[in-house]
Amino acid sequence: MHHITDLMSLFDETFFASHQTRLIKGQDEPIYLPADQSCSFHQIVFAHGYFASALHEIAHWLVAGEQRRLQEDYGYWYCPDGRDEQQQVAFQTVEVKPQAIEWLLCAAAGFKFNVSCDNLNGVQPCRVSFQREVYQRVMYLLQQGLNARTEAFLRVLAHFYGTPWPMKVSQFTWHDDLTIQPQEACHEI
Repeated sequence: MHHITDLMSLFDETFFASHQTRLIKGQDEPIYLPADQSCSFHQIVFAHGYFASALHEIAHWLVAGEQRRLQEDYGYWYCPDGRDEQQQVAFQTVEVKPQAIEWLLCAAAGFKFNVSCDNLNGVQPCRVSFQREVYQRVMYLLQQGLNARTEAFLRVLAHFYGTPWPMKVSQFTWHDDLTIQPQEACHEI
């Protein structure tokens, strides 16, 4: 089973002492909030207590460098749902790497991954081509290596959920049916 409290504890145990960062269950839209006068630690706030949202927001944190982690929402441009074609292309360009990291996190947690174009009220992009880009980035990351924070958390998740470690390219497959998941360690919640 995938309990959000487990994920929050694992993240806290892995990163609070070293990075003063906590995973926080939010009510509405996700947001990253760096420490300030009102809160002494950094907060990765994920939406509605959803496990998938938490993994996605962790992925953004794992991608962000030290300076980005000092800015609200990492200082990135964001255009909400309802994007036109040009805005959607820009959005997907920035989302490829975080979604690839998210897929790795899902695999380590034995959780199903679904690529997200996140534009329900706007132009509907070619989901298959975006999915293919995310898959290609997963392959690249597995072959070229991951940053220390990402590798550390993947290892923690794999140990906790009993999934294969180290991860291998052969764990991942490409399906043109708009659902992608690891070959091994995939369980429904």
